[in-house]
Amino acid sequence: MTRLNATQLIDLVLDEGSWSSWDTPPVRGEISEQYAAELAAAAAKSGVDESVLTGEGLMKGRRVAVVMGEFSFLAGSIGRAAADRLVAAVERATREGLPLLAGPVSGGTRMQEGTPAFVQMARIAQVVAAHKAAGLPYLVYLRHPTTGGVMASWGSQGHVTVGEPGALLGFLGPRVYEALYGKPFPEGVQTAENLYARGIIDAVVAPEDIADILDRALRILLAPRHGIEPVAPVVDEPVPDVETWDAITRSRRPDRPGVRRLLRYAASDVVPLNGTGQGEQDPGLFIALVSFGKAPCVFLGQDRRGQRDRPMGPEALREARRGMRLASELGLPLVTVIDTQGAALSPEAENGGLAGEIARCLADLVTLDAPTLCLMLGEGNGGGALALLPADRVVAAQHAWLSPLPPEGASAIVHRDTDHAPEMARAQRVRALDLAALGIVDRVVVEKPDAADEPEEFCRRVGAVLEHELAVLLETGPGAPAERVRRYA
Repeated sequence: MTRLNATQLIDLVLDEGSWSSWDTPPVRGEISEQYAAELAAAAAKSGVDESVLTGEGLMKGRRVAVVMGEFSFLAGSIGRAAADRLVAAVERATREGLPLLAGPVSGGTRMQEGTPAFVQMARIAQVVAAHKAAGLPYLVYLRHPTTGGVMASWGSQGHVTVGEPGALLGFLGPRVYEALYGKPFPEGVQTAENLYARGIIDAVVAPEDIADILDRALRILLAPRHGIEPVAPVVDEPVPDVETWDAITRSRRPDRPGVRRLLRYAASDVVPLNGTGQGEQDPGLFIALVSFGKAPCVFLGQDRRGQRDRPMGPEALREARRGMRLASELGLPLVTVIDTQGAALSPEAENGGLAGEIARCLADLVTLDAPTLCLMLGEGNGGGALALLPADRVVAAQHAWLSPLPPEGASAIVHRDTDHAPEMARAQRVRALDLAALGIVDRVVVEKPDAADEPEEFCRRVGAVLEHELAVLLETGPGAPAERVRRYA
């Protein structure tokens, strides 16, 4: 497979003729004759003067900053001059309020410079962290190969991170591993595809498609937070008083629309993300950057399709907490969607710290410094559901419900049988209408008579409510933690 060099990728991603370099000639200091000769040969081979190119350009008319690795210059290795260039570019992007696009490709630290080059990882990690702390997007495209200190600094700090198909991506280079341990590194581990399967990167994307993905992500990440077009209030229709057990039965219909159909019919743009970024992924949670109309958000939805064969585990809640951090860092509203038969009850879930993750989700949500909106879409069983509930505003579908246990489980505890489940559900006031009367839910969206019977119309109705609620939250900002929990007092 032919791989693109830095200049070719810049030309592919940016608008024609818009590239403007920020680079100045590298300052080398005192170096050996041999190293000077290697640098001269690398420059002649690659046509560039260092392993990193930096600058700015337009991507679909939007001004962006770019830091791009060049592998043909000493295997993309990072020495002091390359680090200085990279740090200066990130600081300039932060100062000028620009989103930053990174395209690392590297074998890691430049061995000719040793430890003084090695410790540059700390400088690079700091300026990237400062860029993100300023609320500015940092998007990463990992190219073949990216290893060592580059993977372990600016390659692994993206808000959104995607990889080149077939790219070798990892910390320890396979040649080093073989030299140290006398055997080849196992195949299939250090690949973009495996990192995606493990929840470490968000997608695997071919170079010709990267501009479109970056543009869609930036449309959401850079959407106006204030002064967006006013969204007309959605008039709440009368909600029939459906009996509690009937509502629960309807919520369990296998053809009831879940988060994926909600987004298909109601969202104006969706950029799926993947996993925790730290080696875990749970199909029971769908995480994405989403726009409802003009209103952007980070979206965390419990996915009933992903829970068919595997109950939601602690990994899903760690993934949810990644979404909470994204919302905080980027100043975006957070939308959570509850639709779960319950978290996993298993030795694996206990060993994975499920109870602790529920506690941390609750604490993070209550204290999050971003506007929050919860949608109760269907079933709401136990702590796994409660973990996504606390919010500035709570909207519920008519037949949605929330309970500490499935009604059958509550019946087993109180009556030692499951026959009293309908009675227990009524007594525990689990349905949306009861929760609205208690002040736990702010709005109830009617189903006519059941979301499964009118999936598209129902999803569009919910989407209109979410768009209006988000527009209001963008103007009012996040609530105080005490206000968020006052509804439960």
